[in-house]
Amino acid sequence: MTPKTISIVTPCYNEESNVLALYNQVREVMLEIGRYEYEHIFIDNASTDNTVAVLNYIAAQDPNVKLIVNARNFGHIRSPIHAMLQARGDAVLSIVADLQDPPPMIADLIREWENGAYCVVGIKRTSEEPGLMFWARKQYYRTVEKLSNIETIQNYTGFGLYDRKVMELVRTFNDPYPFFRGMIAEIGLPTVKLLYDQPQRKFGITKNNWYTLYDIGMLGIITTSKVPLRFAALAGFLGALLSLLVAFGYLIAKLIFWRTFSVGVAPTVTGLFFIQSLILVFLGIVGEYIGAIYEQTRRRPLAIELARVNFETGFGTPKSTAVLGANSAAA
Repeated sequence: MTPKTISIVTPCYNEESNVLALYNQVREVMLEIGRYEYEHIFIDNASTDNTVAVLNYIAAQDPNVKLIVNARNFGHIRSPIHAMLQARGDAVLSIVADLQDPPPMIADLIREWENGAYCVVGIKRTSEEPGLMFWARKQYYRTVEKLSNIETIQNYTGFGLYDRKVMELVRTFNDPYPFFRGMIAEIGLPTVKLLYDQPQRKFGITKNNWYTLYDIGMLGIITTSKVPLRFAALAGFLGALLSLLVAFGYLIAKLIFWRTFSVGVAPTVTGLFFIQSLILVFLGIVGEYIGAIYEQTRRRPLAIELARVNFETGFGTPKSTAVLGANSAAA
């Protein structure tokens, strides 16, 4: 009987200090499990450091390691999904390169998949990142949950294992700017949630900045909810009603106190700036939805590849020895 296969996918950008350690830890877990052939696909998003050189060296020593090098940086949303759609395993497992998704959990993810789960996702219980940032993330997830018209998964970053059936359903979305976490929630197949404590990044610095966080945060809202658009319309109606009531009140006051009542400039100026601010906010919300529609109409590929390594080889069993020792990996 042909053994089932596992595809492990790792997106990376400027992770020269982490990819070797991740590779060795993943290999050790798969060696301990022992009953699966696997491939480990790294997709490099046009790194400017030595990440590609390190990955090429690993791939030269281990044919289980596959490498995709992007022609340019296609962003933190498109590139990972492109790699996952290239995976050929019976299950596809996504894990980041910075070791903040703990590789030992791979065994737990596979066990739950063997028990019949279509999706097994890691849920952050705690994190060693700054407390304010972790709190802000939790509030964001709660907000998305309240706004969404589907049941979303809170404190979930994409780390998890997905059955081949799930990946084929993801492919049918044919979304050129995909929000993967929203897709998993939209699909809705039986999902197991495993809690974990996220460690602090050991090497390098995070590649996320306020723009990338805003990008994925806003994408998560507009792809799962119409509430912001409807709130804008409701606010418009309420603003119009309030303006009518205020105008009526001023009219009554003027009729009663004809000689002494003066409207003044301050209320007019304040009201004008308030209304203009609301207009700008709601134009921004509408613009986000229009931008999402624009991305859909362009139908551009998720990523353009500069090179592929080892994709001509099939699945294999994990090597019994590490490519390099622990000291070299840390270097």
